[in-house]
Amino acid sequence: MDFIAADYWLIALMSILVVASLAMYFIKNLIHAVIVFGAYSLVMVVIWLLMNTPDLAITEAAAGICTTVMMMVVIFRTKRREE
Repeated sequence: MDFIAADYWLIALMSILVVASLAMYFIKNLIHAVIVFGAYSLVMVVIWLLMNTPDLAITEAAAGICTTVMMMVVIFRTKRREE
C-alpha cells in the first residue's frame, strides 16, 4: 500500500487532533481550553480541505467560530459573577 504526501499530512493532523482533544480534557483554565478548541477547529478545517470537501470545511469553520465566541462570552460572564 503506497501513501502519498497528503496521507502523511492527514496522519500528522489527526495526531494533532488527538493531542488537542486530550489537552482540552486536562486543561483546568477555561480560557486556555477554549483556545485549544479553536486550534482543534482550525485543524479540522484543514483536514476537510485536504479531503476535498470544502462544504464541510466552511461549515466547520463557521461552527467553530460561533462555538468559540459563545464559550468566551459564557466564560467572561461567569468569571465576573464569581469575583
